[in-house]
Amino acid sequence: MDEDQPQGTGSGCPKTIDRYVSFDGIDCDGKARRLMQFIERRMADSGADHPFLNYFMAKRQPRSGPAPDDLFLIHSSINQIREFFEQCGDQESLALLMQLEEECC
Repeated sequence: MDEDQPQGTGSGCPKTIDRYVSFDGIDCDGKARRLMQFIERRMADSGADHPFLNYFMAKRQPRSGPAPDDLFLIHSSINQIREFFEQCGDQESLALLMQLEEECC
């Protein structure tokens, strides 16, 4: 059955499916903030220069215009972030990134 189509509830009344209901109760913003902290910590721990991540983190505080939220930034660069955590061998951060991608992006 197509998940986007109304389904019966057993009471004879059609049930409207809202694909965003699953986000209810998930702290996507909190998880995104936590992941940004993981990125900052890993960058500091490595002591190496990370040109992309420096650029990425600078986007949090743009020189003009509104600052994008952390979830948007993570979603727009998720593959680069994944690669960084893989290179660091940071399984905890990878697990949070995966959870954030599946639940919130």
